[in-house]
Parts: sequence; structure tokens; C-alpha cells
Amino acid sequence: MNADVTHDKILIQPDIRRLWPADKRLLLDHFARLDPETRRLRFGASVTEDFVAGYAETLLGLDSVVYGAFVDGDLHGVGELRMLLNSWPVRAEIALSVDPDWQHEGIGDALFVRMLAAAQNRGVRSLYMMCLRENERMQRLARRHDATLTFDIGEVEATLDPPWPTALSLAEEMVGETRTYLHAVLRPPF
Repeated sequence: MNADVTHDKILIQPDIRRLWPADKRLLLDHFARLDPETRRLRFGASVTEDFVAGYAETLLGLDSVVYGAFVDGDLHGVGELRMLLNSWPVRAEIALSVDPDWQHEGIGDALFVRMLAAAQNRGVRSLYMMCLRENERMQRLARRHDATLTFDIGEVEATLDPPWPTALSLAEEMVGETRTYLHAVLRPPF
């Protein structure tokens, strides 16, 4: 874990890495830790334990890129980039969830930045994020990254237009993935 000190507050810089089918148990555990209000804000409605478990089971499919935010080796946040298949130009949807005890620590922002880079490197031209009107945290996060917000009854849609991929953006993602993979593999088991 890295930390930056700003205004007497330590901001967490989690290790962000892609989640794979072998990480399914970590993903299930993360969603199980979300309290009912956090789940409602994430999924846009009150959902059951069975719904959340089923969602986690199918999340690591071919139409999505999923990243986890790790602090000291423990998963505390998940960012999802779901491609909207058969769309041209390429469009995708982004969704985030952070363990309740780890919110307000910079984890959501770190995931958002990684999801933007992933969208850029996959040629996504329009990126969407939906949230409930009362989910002000997600709205602030979207505004911080220059999203256009459209308000409707009960929900808000944020839209971003990522730039085209560059050699530098592709290299940064590759290096970041390699670094976090090696960190996870070489971490002592104690």
C-alpha cells in the first residue's frame, strides 16, 4: 500500500489489478460485505443475497473487465467495465463498489481512474455510469473526472468520452498489471 499525505489526511493508494475467474471467491466475499444501503446504491435497488451471489458468479465474463482495489493484500473495492456489445462506436458502462468501512479513503477514485484507462485502451468512445439521485458520492466522483451528468426521475447518468488509446496509455496499463501481479505473487504469506 502506498499513501500520500494531504491536508493532514492520509489518502490510500491501493494496488489495483484485474480480477480473473480464479478471484471469484474474493469477488463473492466483497459483495457479501456490502451492507444493504451500499448494495442499494450500487445496484440501484434493494437486492437479495442470492441476487448478489448470482451477479458475482457471472461478472467475470467476456463482456467485462473487472478490477479490484487491494490494501495490504485484501480486496476492498471493485470496478467494472462492461462493454455494450454490438455498439458502434464502442460504448461501455462503468460501476464501482467499495466496502463500507473503506469508503472516503480514495479507493473509489483510484478504481475510477483505472476504469477510465481501461476504457481508453479498448477504444471505448462513450462511457456511461448510472446511479441513484441520492448517490452524491458517485456524482462527485464523476464530476471530478469531467463527466456530463444528466438528471432524470430517481437516477443520474454520467457520460464521459475517453480519448483514443496511445502507446503511453497502453504501456501504462501493461506495466501496472505486471507490477500488481508480481506484487501479489511475490508477497510473503504472513
